[in-house]
Amino acid sequence: MKAWPKVALGELLRRSDESAVIDPAAEYHEVTIKLWGKGVVSRGKVTGSDVVSVRRVVRANHLILSKIDARNGAIGLVPPELDGAIVSNDFPSFKFRDPDQCDAAFMGWLVRSTPFVELCKAASEGTTNRVRIKEERFLDQQIALPPLPEQQALVARLDALAEKTRQVEAHLAAVERDAERLVRAYIFQPPNEQPTKRPMSELVSQRPPDVTVDGTVQYRFAGVYSFGRGVFPSVVKAGSEFAYERLSTVRAGDFTYPKLMAWEGALGVVPPECDGMVVSPEFPVFSLNTDEVLPELLDIYFRTPEIWPQLAERSGGTNIRRRRLQPSAFLSYEMPVPSMATQLKLREAHRLTQALKARHAAIREANAALLPAVLERVFARAD
Repeated sequence: MKAWPKVALGELLRRSDESAVIDPAAEYHEVTIKLWGKGVVSRGKVTGSDVVSVRRVVRANHLILSKIDARNGAIGLVPPELDGAIVSNDFPSFKFRDPDQCDAAFMGWLVRSTPFVELCKAASEGTTNRVRIKEERFLDQQIALPPLPEQQALVARLDALAEKTRQVEAHLAAVERDAERLVRAYIFQPPNEQPTKRPMSELVSQRPPDVTVDGTVQYRFAGVYSFGRGVFPSVVKAGSEFAYERLSTVRAGDFTYPKLMAWEGALGVVPPECDGMVVSPEFPVFSLNTDEVLPELLDIYFRTPEIWPQLAERSGGTNIRRRRLQPSAFLSYEMPVPSMATQLKLREAHRLTQALKARHAAIREANAALLPAVLERVFARAD
């Protein structure tokens, strides 16, 4: 295969220095750049009156980079929806000198490759935590540039591959949503029965704290993610690092939540990997009456977004971010409980869904690795 000729970036790019004339009454998108080629996105909108330092305007299809994080892949093309957005001087942008020499879309793919990230590292200097890319050195770097028709052909193939990977991800997500809807139907619309609403006090029992804190002992805490993402292994802390005198041990199959964040979907059943960990008194812990309710039923029910507003209504406090769901309010909450026969069907459907997600995780990993591997192959051989 014929080698591509080398061209300095400065022959392809020219610094764009369009100053922003800020209207105090207008709103502007501010730009940020994700690491490792994940794209140029809006940081959010800001009112002109809140802009206190010099800003520049960026334009669609200009190349933009972060002086600090270009060496970590924070570089890309400005998307059309951010045309006219504003940036600080830490985000230099560049227009293309000649579109007949270098296709912007080709550069957009090139900058996502490992060889280009290495080029950015070579153009950076400074001490630890102060390493920044030097624009002159960056523009002096050379890349291998194929003829325009070959650039466009590569872009077409890479765009098609990217669309295929997006379709795979969308398909996996759709299948999982359908599977989760099927599982939830056993709670909210079980076949041939009407679930009985029962108070939580009939289904769970609160356990008091059982650990007396020793300042010399290390404790492994469990936490609960918001938005139905479940219980997870959290930090390890010495007893001397916190003020609580008592803690609660959690066991696999227990139910827990942080009082402060339950209204935001931070509730869940303790998974096996968190068995034996501890939580603070801000996390009430409940044992399940498994003759009446299976842990899978509780876990799925309280991960359902439509349920969280009901918990918010029971959470006390005047500040929306400081509302607490007290155990007494939780224990009086009523939830639909289908028959044990239906719960066992739910358990099996849930098991199959989790197995499906595990298989999908492997597919996702391979799917996510495909584009980077292709970029590595295409642009590494060009060096």
